[in-house]
Amino acid sequence: RVPAAAAMGAWWGPVVRVLVLQAAWALGVGQVRYSVPEEAKAGTVVGRLAQDLGLEAGEPEARRLRLVAQGRRASVEVSGASGALVVSSRLDREGLCGKSAPCALRLEVLVERPLRVFHVELEVTDINDNAPLFPAARRNLSIAELSTMPGSRFPLEGASDADVGANAQLSYTLSPSEHFGLDLQRSEEYRESLFLVLAKPLDRETVPVHRLLLTAIDGGRPSLTGTVELVISVLDANDNAPQFNQSVYKVQLPESAAEGTLVARVNATDPDVGSNGEMTFTTSNTFPPKGLKLFILNPKTGEIRLSGALDFEDVRLHELQIEARDRGWPPLSGHCKVVVEVVDVNDNAPEVWVTSLSVPVPEDAAVGTVVALLSVSDRDSGANGRVRCAVWPPAPFGLVATFAGSYSLVLREALDRERVAEYEVEVRAEDGGAPPLRASRGVRVPVSDVNDNAPAFAQAVYTVLARENNAAGAELARLWARDPDEAGNGRVSYSVAEGGGGGAAAGGGWRPASSYVSVDAESGRLWALQPLDYEEVQVLQFEVRAVDAGEPPLCGNATVQLFVVDENDNAPALLAPAGGGPGPGAAGSAASGPGSGALWAWAAWGAPAGQVVAKIRAVDADSGYNAWLRYELWEPRGKGPFRVGLYSGEVSTARALEEADGPRQRLVIVVRDHGEPARSATATLSVSLVEGGEAALAAAGSSSSSSSSSPGAGLRPAAGAEGGAAAASAATNVWLVVAICAVSSLFLLAVVLYGASRWAPRAAVLS
Repeated sequence: RVPAAAAMGAWWGPVVRVLVLQAAWALGVGQVRYSVPEEAKAGTVVGRLAQDLGLEAGEPEARRLRLVAQGRRASVEVSGASGALVVSSRLDREGLCGKSAPCALRLEVLVERPLRVFHVELEVTDINDNAPLFPAARRNLSIAELSTMPGSRFPLEGASDADVGANAQLSYTLSPSEHFGLDLQRSEEYRESLFLVLAKPLDRETVPVHRLLLTAIDGGRPSLTGTVELVISVLDANDNAPQFNQSVYKVQLPESAAEGTLVARVNATDPDVGSNGEMTFTTSNTFPPKGLKLFILNPKTGEIRLSGALDFEDVRLHELQIEARDRGWPPLSGHCKVVVEVVDVNDNAPEVWVTSLSVPVPEDAAVGTVVALLSVSDRDSGANGRVRCAVWPPAPFGLVATFAGSYSLVLREALDRERVAEYEVEVRAEDGGAPPLRASRGVRVPVSDVNDNAPAFAQAVYTVLARENNAAGAELARLWARDPDEAGNGRVSYSVAEGGGGGAAAGGGWRPASSYVSVDAESGRLWALQPLDYEEVQVLQFEVRAVDAGEPPLCGNATVQLFVVDENDNAPALLAPAGGGPGPGAAGSAASGPGSGALWAWAAWGAPAGQVVAKIRAVDADSGYNAWLRYELWEPRGKGPFRVGLYSGEVSTARALEEADGPRQRLVIVVRDHGEPARSATATLSVSLVEGGEAALAAAGSSSSSSSSSPGAGLRPAAGAEGGAAAASAATNVWLVVAICAVSSLFLLAVVLYGASRWAPRAAVLS
């Protein structure tokens, strides 16, 4: 529509002049005729209708000049003020009249006072506002190659144009092509005919589809065009054999490729189409022949897949002859070769064999001794077949390469069967593949024993405690010496070393240990030959020897210290009094025995409490607790005039003696040890109560007899003992006071010196 609007503006001036002439003619014949081009803009004045009808100014509106509707809209109206006929909406000639020419619209105009009807004829003239139009935007044609000869004609459907007259006169052009041309035939009686003419034979394989543009041009000014695309498909003939894109396909495939792996995809092309271009692939030949079972060829896609296991060590190269055959008639075929090179992968682990083994190896074998011979191989090739060997643990054995693939397992360090009795040696082999594969072979190497270890006791000195009075044959201890050697080299026998020790007897002599104890040769059990008596021997020290059965035999020694533990097997024994006769402060003996004794003493009436009357003396042959004695007053019981010191054995007055106590007091004193069970002895003490003078005479007599007897047999006078005790107590108190004062003075002096040393530097600074 844009070109039509431009054309309308170009000739708008001449149209106005035509309208004026037509109006003048209409007045003369009694009918008004107007002409307006289609697509005129709304508001365009078609004609001065009121003036042409002879109406004065103001009458059109006063007499209601208007158009009378006649069924279809005329797209024009009368302006009420001016009485002009103007365009009110779009004028489309093709919509109003189609292909009819001329296109005239008959209108009726009505005025009142008086009522009159006028006939107005409006002609809508055509402009070139419609381009030629083909039935479809694309037209498909099929023409066979080779069999269609040049000059063949193919009818085409022409375009149509909604305009009329010269605007609808069409001409055709075809895009340049060496194979096709156009032929337009016009006739006054028939509709024009359009043909596509083949100018040159077609070849589908060269150009399978020809695309041409057919253009229709109308006769308007300016002209409008319409186009249609001609798609010409060239039909195929079987004139081409399948062609592979390669004559030889070379493929490298690892031997570890899994079944179903895509080996290759052969690709053949056939320029023909349809059944002429459909191909099937077949395997015509393989080398070696068993490769036919290793590969599967898909007859449609040309894919070759692996159907078995490859083995580089068996076949390294496979050749397959492939044929591609089309389905045309007669069928045509093409050929190619597929060469499959099998690439070695590291799929074979090294293998290790022991060809010779010399075991057991004596522990004193020399360094460099050959223990075993080994052979190593790998079926792979190249780096995958190069093998490195090592031994684990790296000591005490090593590998020595003798020649390719052979190794010797040799001793690198000294052996010690007692430390390691058997070696599990692992020979490890690793190839040079990526990733490397490994193999190993275990070699069991036992070590035979030599007598290189002497028996050794767990302790250099054994301390054994044995109770006295043990039974003869009683086990005292078990000694054990370890010999890490085996068999006879580690079998140990025990004995008490001759002259290795003994014990001091009670009589002062020396007796060998073998007279007291013995040791079992096999078990090392130490047992007593006779009962031991603590009072006879307290310590027995000797050596025990352990000797193995090796050749030569080796031995070890240990010292045994046997301590006899005391048993409470001796009761306390009362000793004779220290003085030669009875008297105050001394006890005389009337009779004595192993478990009892009769003693006497004097005490003065009026003696104060605490005065020592007598002292009971006893000893115990045992030791320790068994010899620790305590004294108890057995009779009289209750609150008597005398008491006994628990551990001193001193008999002293418990209170002042009175005449009512009688002339004589009989005391029974029990002496007990602390053994378990406790043993005891009994002493009977008779105390005579006399006057103080008699007691002094008795004391003097005791002193004289003491001076004439042996030392230690004199009597201790009671009064003298009391005075001496008082003097000693006073002296002790004096010295105690002196010691306390001295310590306090030293403490004060130390405090003063410390304060002076701390404050002296500060005083120097202040001054």
